[in-house]
Amino acid sequence: MWYNNILETIGNTPLVKLNKITKEIPATILAKIESTNPGNSIKDRMAVKMIEDAEKAGLLKPGGTIIEGTSGNTGMGLAMAAVIKGYKCIFTTTDKQSKEKFDALRAFGAEVIVCPTNVEPEDPRSYYSVSSRLVRETPNSWKPNQYDNLSNTQAHYEQTGPEIWEQTEGKVTHLVVGVGTGGTICGAGKFLKEKNPNIKVWGIDSYGSVFKKYKETGIFDKDEIYPYVTEGIGEDFLPGNVDFDIIDYFEKVTDKDAALMTREIALQEGIFVGNSAGAAVAGVLQLKDQLKEDDVVVIVFHDHGSRYMGKMFNEDWLKEMGYLD
Repeated sequence: MWYNNILETIGNTPLVKLNKITKEIPATILAKIESTNPGNSIKDRMAVKMIEDAEKAGLLKPGGTIIEGTSGNTGMGLAMAAVIKGYKCIFTTTDKQSKEKFDALRAFGAEVIVCPTNVEPEDPRSYYSVSSRLVRETPNSWKPNQYDNLSNTQAHYEQTGPEIWEQTEGKVTHLVVGVGTGGTICGAGKFLKEKNPNIKVWGIDSYGSVFKKYKETGIFDKDEIYPYVTEGIGEDFLPGNVDFDIIDYFEKVTDKDAALMTREIALQEGIFVGNSAGAAVAGVLQLKDQLKEDDVVVIVFHDHGSRYMGKMFNEDWLKEMGYLD
């Protein structure tokens, strides 16, 4: 048996039990290893879904240019699909993302434009604004807009949620996901809650992001917003894919705890994953008192550790940040 192209290998990622790092938690803790996707992240799923839905709707035409703001992983999925389907790609990103991510996007023939992190989303220099301007200026172009494009959530409703349900034989009691665009947690969460309304969906958030306070108070507090290091989770606005009714609770994790836990996952479990996985495991450890012996917790491990070699897996960087003595 063979696949007709690399896009057919996306999905059906393994579910792996964590043993050492979570030993103080009474529950069974399982990790959904999304780094086994061909683009090494969960974003492959929704990138292809957004493209296919845009093609069906006539928004993306042959020979077109895909223009998107990305922290790296969505861009990778889009770029990979663009190679197979014959599109060009231009990506805007922020200067807080790791250099490895930019180089990987360029390896697929994409043009990468790096924008400042520390500006408002409305600022003309922000990676949101620059991508929107480029769409207006580029003929035959399309912006997926992963934050508000509901094909993102739908991909995880159709794929990730059902996979988790089948792999746990319906025994899953908690889904834990770092929340960025909201597509993963809300798509998979919606499917799982339809199967069993008692399943708890926990979102992992960063300090400097607005999600937790908004969920708990309904207030969008601009004073909560400040730059932070953790990549791929948290936001300074409310994406259309974040359905706060599906997410039961948000737990915030510090940059330091997320970075150091990312390293511990490799050291203790032999699983080489990215920054959002570290944040998610740290969050579950903070919430361990809420878990019982017969609980089955699934944590999504979004991407691969190779994207963070200049950061979490670099001791000089860790010392510079004050995370290591």
